[in-house]
Amino acid sequence: MKILHLSSFDLSGGAARSSYRIHQGLQASGITSQMLVQFKSGTDQSVIMAEGKVQARARSFCNGLALKSYSQCQSMFSPQWFPDGVAAKVARIDPDLVNLNWVCNGYLQVETLTKLKKPLVWTLQDMWAFTGGCHYTLGCDLYKVSCGSCPQLQSDREADLSRSVWQRKAKAWQNLNLTVVAPSEWMAECARSSSLFRDVRIEVIPFGLDTNIFKPIDPRSARELLDLPQDKQLILFGAIDATGDTRKGFHLLQTALKQLSQDGWRDRLELVVFGSSKPEKPLDLGFPIHYLGKLQDDLSLRVAYAAADVMIAPSIEEAFGQTASESLACGTPVVVFTNTGLADIVDRQQNGYVADYCDTQDLARGIAWVLEDSERHQRLRVAARHKAEREYAMDVQAHRYLSLFHKILDRP
Repeated sequence: MKILHLSSFDLSGGAARSSYRIHQGLQASGITSQMLVQFKSGTDQSVIMAEGKVQARARSFCNGLALKSYSQCQSMFSPQWFPDGVAAKVARIDPDLVNLNWVCNGYLQVETLTKLKKPLVWTLQDMWAFTGGCHYTLGCDLYKVSCGSCPQLQSDREADLSRSVWQRKAKAWQNLNLTVVAPSEWMAECARSSSLFRDVRIEVIPFGLDTNIFKPIDPRSARELLDLPQDKQLILFGAIDATGDTRKGFHLLQTALKQLSQDGWRDRLELVVFGSSKPEKPLDLGFPIHYLGKLQDDLSLRVAYAAADVMIAPSIEEAFGQTASESLACGTPVVVFTNTGLADIVDRQQNGYVADYCDTQDLARGIAWVLEDSERHQRLRVAARHKAEREYAMDVQAHRYLSLFHKILDRP
């Protein structure tokens, strides 16, 4: 079996990392697996650049030109209108099956999918595949019909760019040999309710990780490496643009932490943030804050998870949430909100706490519940690691994908 993965990046960002882990897991299972990417930053020879870096940057720039009329748009929005040469490269590689991942940033034109002439699996990294161009809908449900009057474009016209992108998708993809893989039940339900994918086969396969890299280490040693206090309970929060991206929920965590400060936790807790640098104007949350900046490799992330007593992932929309699964693998309990993909990862009061959606008081209660009893906290740590080994090990993920691929290709 020969599998080709299409991804805008190989290692840069959470979507790329999850795609590369699928690729690695299949290779470890003896499958011929390659990646065809727009931008390559690693050295893996099985990862191939679709074109030169200059052409890739130019393509990314041209893709953004369609947004010139929507200068008020502050969210990620990908029209994917600029032609590409990916189909010809796929034909030369001649895989048995193509696994699409995050193919935005100008990499893959909407109409290219019809030219690939191969069975397609689409591993959803966000919501773009079934919307009129946004990567997350931020509560808008127009993707269930036909988009238009897009709030993220700040448009009041039905025949706007989002309607145009939706129409292009609906026309081009109506006869695709396509199977969709969602990493969580929440994302699968969103896809099933969409007008574009409501008649498409949709499976759920959680993202995997290397449990030999993400594993528990001594918390005291981890704190010493990061120069963090040994005598406090540490709350960890992190993501790409952790404090700037509203979707990641830092504003909700701030409210919850202020509540904890008022409830008598002021002298016991400190906050650790990765993915953002220290702001010029310090935040007053009632606790000291340590900023680790951007962590560029898995080992640095592992040390950060191991140093913490609890990881908070308060996203308001999330396809899966790899920071949560990575944290569990390192033996650190996690607190999340319900009604996102993160709720699949955390089993309430077994390896963390699932707070009511966007309820900051319940978020504060969840943090306190995880931390207030040392014996219970140790049980949560053990259960967290067991969940990661059982559900998120890369060989488990590879087995699930291979089972699906064999069914699609009708092979025993």
